[in-house]
Amino acid sequence: MTAGALRAEVCRDEEGFGRLAAEWTALYGRCSSATPFQSHSWLHSWWLSYGRPGALRVVLVRRGDGALVAAAPLTRTRGPLPVLTLLGGSITDFADVLLDDGCPEAAPALARAVARAARGAVVDLREVRPGAAGERVFAHWRGPRRRLPDSLCLELPAVPMEGLLERIPSGKAQRVRAKLRKLDALGIDARVVTGEEVPAALDRLLALHRLQWQGRGVTAEHTSERFAQHLARAVRPMVERGDAMVTEFRLAGDVVAADLTLMSPRLAGGYLYGADPELRARKVDVATMLLRHGARETSAGGRATLSMLRGSEPYKQHWRPEPVRNRRLLLAGPATAPLLWLRAGAADARRWAARQARERAWAGRALDRVKGRPPHGGG
Repeated sequence: MTAGALRAEVCRDEEGFGRLAAEWTALYGRCSSATPFQSHSWLHSWWLSYGRPGALRVVLVRRGDGALVAAAPLTRTRGPLPVLTLLGGSITDFADVLLDDGCPEAAPALARAVARAARGAVVDLREVRPGAAGERVFAHWRGPRRRLPDSLCLELPAVPMEGLLERIPSGKAQRVRAKLRKLDALGIDARVVTGEEVPAALDRLLALHRLQWQGRGVTAEHTSERFAQHLARAVRPMVERGDAMVTEFRLAGDVVAADLTLMSPRLAGGYLYGADPELRARKVDVATMLLRHGARETSAGGRATLSMLRGSEPYKQHWRPEPVRNRRLLLAGPATAPLLWLRAGAADARRWAARQARERAWAGRALDRVKGRPPHGGG
């Protein structure tokens, strides 16, 4: 397929995908909306851990001189309906395509190339951040399409801790300052590890993560061997290029907490952490400790956004973050339009059911308060 001076191709084998590392990284650097989840290290490692043989469909658009100007890292999923999705799966908070900012023809060319590569499948782009390159492909799509809401993310401005404290009521701010003084009095020291130290630091992080969640609900995938192997492959090169940061927190020489933060020129986000339960016994506010360190490192790098990534857990809400909802972009050709509407309808039904469940829970808690009963789930 050619379009003027542009031509498209599809990479279907993992070895070929691996050989794209250098030019993929160069394109990643020319796509200002890209996040570390679009780095070659993250995506290729994800494929090695989670990919299904024969399902890889990496759509590439090149200029006549061979330079890569657009890429859509796709895979064909299992299931009764033919669907192409972005690489990254459930462990990836932001999924997207890559477009060269200096090549305005790249978006329409990639839209045409993806349509051709889909070959009767629906293209389902999940967890697309507002303003991402995928939205430009969506704008140039010539067939049936649908935009749906996806996961909710919470974001803070990338400012030092004092700036974040200004966002919350003065009483709460004073309590946070007291927690920070306690951290300083304990002498917990934060240290960013270097590239060669990353493998051992990740082992300690995952061990602390398992320990932290022992006996409580934990994301099962984060304890799996394939997830550990994925991080072991992906994170060291990301740290060496400045796309990730691993921090260890030591108390009396022992590592008591560790954190993995992913970083791009525009934003940073804490991806995974682990903490020794002994910190809870000492009444250490681990979330505040991690946020102070993340805010300092993120603001020092000139970024605009400190993302709390997906989820709206109560501890995040304390900081009055801005809610930002990812998008789900469904694309199809005329022949596959019924499959698109079927998939969109199923997603609408799931959202409706989830909303009804939340409203019933809220109503139940309100009734409990009126009748003076302890809330559902209380002691």
